[in-house]
Amino acid sequence: MPFAPGTRLGQYEVTGYIGAGGMGEVLLATDTRLDRQVALKVLSSEFSLDSDRRRRFMREARAAASLSHPGVATIYDVGETSGVDYIAMEYIEGRTLAERIRNDDRTR
Repeated sequence: MPFAPGTRLGQYEVTGYIGAGGMGEVLLATDTRLDRQVALKVLSSEFSLDSDRRRRFMREARAAASLSHPGVATIYDVGETSGVDYIAMEYIEGRTLAERIRNDDRTR
């Protein structure tokens, strides 16, 4: 995990690791201005110089921010700091989708 607990990305302080996907990692962080936990999605450094990937990342943030539904995490912020593109969103505690699918498969 390249973002160790205590790493600062602008107003966000990394406190843990949540997971990874095709375009980056999701970190547990504290918004130090508003004193709340957030999920901080960061674009992988390998994609940070790829303008097409950065546009896709921003498009994802805009699309998610346009939604208002209890099943969709709220987007709080999007930006770039120290060469790292990020999306700050509502942190929702609970099981991952993969865990839910595994549990559903076991009950059939």
